[in-house]
Amino acid sequence: MKRFIQKRLTKKVQKLLAEHKPLIIAVTGSVGKTSARNAIASVLSAKFRVGTTRENYNNEFGVPLSILGMKSPGKSVLGWMNVLLHSPKTMPEVFVLEYGIDRPGDMAYLCEIAQPAISVLTRISPVHAEYFRSVEQLAEEKAVLLERTKASGLTVLNADDPRVMGLAGHAVAPILTYGFSSGADVQAKEYSLTTREDFSFEPNELFSSVRAQVVSMDADVMEIMLKNVLGTTSVSALLPAIVIAKHLGLTHEEILSALPQTQFEPGRMSPIPGVKGSLIIDSSYNAAPASMSAALDVLEEFHPVEKARRIAVLGHMAELGQYTDQEHRLIGLKVAEVGVDLLLTIGEMSREIRRGAIEAGLKEECTQHFDTPEDAGRWLDREIRKGDIVLVKGSQSARTEKIVKDVMAEPLRAKELLVRQSAYWIEN
Repeated sequence: MKRFIQKRLTKKVQKLLAEHKPLIIAVTGSVGKTSARNAIASVLSAKFRVGTTRENYNNEFGVPLSILGMKSPGKSVLGWMNVLLHSPKTMPEVFVLEYGIDRPGDMAYLCEIAQPAISVLTRISPVHAEYFRSVEQLAEEKAVLLERTKASGLTVLNADDPRVMGLAGHAVAPILTYGFSSGADVQAKEYSLTTREDFSFEPNELFSSVRAQVVSMDADVMEIMLKNVLGTTSVSALLPAIVIAKHLGLTHEEILSALPQTQFEPGRMSPIPGVKGSLIIDSSYNAAPASMSAALDVLEEFHPVEKARRIAVLGHMAELGQYTDQEHRLIGLKVAEVGVDLLLTIGEMSREIRRGAIEAGLKEECTQHFDTPEDAGRWLDREIRKGDIVLVKGSQSARTEKIVKDVMAEPLRAKELLVRQSAYWIEN
């Protein structure tokens, strides 16, 4: 039945796309694709009717459902029949879709459902590597998107990632690049993060602001300021949106006015006020080696005053296959390198993070290990201090959002601010 529904769903969506001919923009990458997708959709909405991926609908069922604008009916056969009978009255002019992969062959299938006119490759890291022999094979699977993009379209690559740039030869469409690297067609410069000087973080305050200058290949310069976001990754998410918007003819003014409307999803480096005047950097949505390292870089940018500390609360990184121990150990080395004052690890796989950190010089008494996020949350709630900066990050299965809920200043806003707050997730 699953195969039957998948086949019928694919054919239905292919027919709709052939009839209405919307512009398809596909975004893939190991990390950063959701933020990039949101930025692209936000900016293009200044000129076009835009449809985009619903929630995390980025697989063989999710992509068609996003195009149809419908939710998954789960295991309901009747619900799937209703989906197959549904005919949208209108279609967007542009779809901005995430293409996610788990196994070899996934990308080719997604491109058969909806062939992109514009493709974006954000970053490659050994996440979802469980079913691939190597990171190189994973990268080759991502590269299928570049091969299947229409030759008359555009391929957009992250110039800051050598693995991404190494796949440029797979592209059949013209290439434009973005990043902080010199030579990028759209380059970010002069990045700065400003935080509260008193390091007392209370609800409804401005916790931080990020500024950057963006210079395009046509010498156009944009000054960007983002409130209550963190890290160079927040700026990087905006850059492919600028590339594509310029390609599609949006003006400087249209782009600049739309960029601040970009919604950064919960659990993706979100600053949240914590108990006792602390600040929580909530990155509990998911974790990969590249995003974990980038999150620690952001934590390093903070310089707590007096007795306040940088605290890293790290769950495991899932679906790394043969790279599991190696990548967790490397994150431990990074923890020590960036000057974390206190490390909390959660779950069996994350023990290697702790081992790596101690090996690199972090004192053992500055580490704590917990079997469950509930135990970690209760301990942290007792020990956290005013001005502490607490990074909380882990893969979905690590359930580190439970820790954030324990130490956030406004737990009644958990459904609004945190990931996985539906009844299904809370009960499991």
